[in-house]
Amino acid sequence: MEAVPFFPVITLTGPRQSGKTTLCKNLFPDMPYINLELLAVREQIMFDPIGFLDSYHDGLVIDEAHHYPELFSYIQVAVDENPNRKYVLTGSSNFSLLEKITQSLAGRTAIFTLLPFSRQELMTLDNNATTDALILNGGYPAIWAKKIPANLFCANYYATYIERDVRQIVNIKDMSLFQRFIRLVAGRVGSECNASALTNETGVTAKTITNWFSILAASYIIYMLPPFFDNISKRLIKTPKVYFYDTALACYLLGIETEAQLNLHPLRGALFENMVINEALKERMNKGKEPHLFFFRDSSIEVDLIFAQGNELNVYEIKSAKTFHKDFFKGINYLMNIYGKRITRSAMIYDGSHEMTSPQNGAYNFRNFNL
Repeated sequence: MEAVPFFPVITLTGPRQSGKTTLCKNLFPDMPYINLELLAVREQIMFDPIGFLDSYHDGLVIDEAHHYPELFSYIQVAVDENPNRKYVLTGSSNFSLLEKITQSLAGRTAIFTLLPFSRQELMTLDNNATTDALILNGGYPAIWAKKIPANLFCANYYATYIERDVRQIVNIKDMSLFQRFIRLVAGRVGSECNASALTNETGVTAKTITNWFSILAASYIIYMLPPFFDNISKRLIKTPKVYFYDTALACYLLGIETEAQLNLHPLRGALFENMVINEALKERMNKGKEPHLFFFRDSSIEVDLIFAQGNELNVYEIKSAKTFHKDFFKGINYLMNIYGKRITRSAMIYDGSHEMTSPQNGAYNFRNFNL
C-alpha cells in the first residue's frame, strides 16, 4: 500500500465479512494482532490504555476498533511521540469509527474502504459463473471461498446485523418496523428513494426514516447515488437513488433464493444495474479514490451512470438484456447534445455478447467493462 510510508495509522473500513481481517494479516504479517470484539481484550485496554499501547513498541493491528473509539486519542499521542510506530485499524461501523477518527487522528491516518469481492476477483474463482449466479451470490468472500449457500449466509448476516450492529448504533424501540423498512428499501433498489415515500408504509415519521437510512449507510448495507447537476447545491438536495453494497443481501431481502427465481423476478433489471454500479464503485474505492459517480434524470430521459472527472464526463447506460438495440443509446445521445465535448467516453453496458469498442457509444459485456 503506497500510503503506508506516509501515515503512521492506516484505517480500513467496510462491511462485515468483506475480508478486512484477512487482508490486514496478509499485508502486515509481522505486526501483532488484537480483536476488540473480544470483551476481555477491551477490558484490558480500558484499564490501562497507555500501558497497553506501550507494550507494543512498534505498533499493532487493531481489528474492530470501533468497539473502543476512545483508544484513538491515545493512539494520537503515541504516534506523535514516536512517528515510527505503525497502527492498522479496522472497523465495520462507518459512523462510530470515522466520527472518532476525524476528531482524533486527522492528518495522521489514511482511510480506505474494502468492499466485497469485485467482478475481476470473482472471475478468478469461477470464470463460468452465470450473470444470475453473480447477482444472487454477490461478493462476500465466504460465499465463494467456503461455498456457503448465499441465502444461508445472508440469513445469518442479516440476523447478526439486526441484533448486534443496529442495536449498538441506535436504540430502536420496535425492531420489526425497522426490519420492514429494510425490506421496503430492497424493493426500491435502483430507484429514487425519499423518506416521505416510506412513512405511510412503516408508520413512522419522515425524520425517523431519514435516520434509518443513515444507519443502513453507516453500516455498509446501502449507499445513495446522487443525481448529476453542474450546480453542486442541487446534487445535495435532490433525491438520490438507493443501491445495496452487495446484491446477495438485496436478493435475500426480496425473498429470491434461486437463479430461476431471479431470472423471472421483476427487479432483475434493477439488481443487474446495482451489480454494475457496484463494480464502478469498487473500481474507484479499491484505488483509494472518491467515487464521483452519479446518475442523470430529467422529465424525459434517464442515464444510469455518470463518472465525473473534473469537467469531463463519462456516461454509461446499463441494460440487463442479452440482445443489443441501438435505442439503448437514446439517453446517452441526449446528454451528448447537452454537454458536447465534455463527454469524453460513452458506452452501453449489458448482458449480451456483441461488443463494440469505441470512445463514443461503445457496447460492452459487463464482464469486460472498466470505467
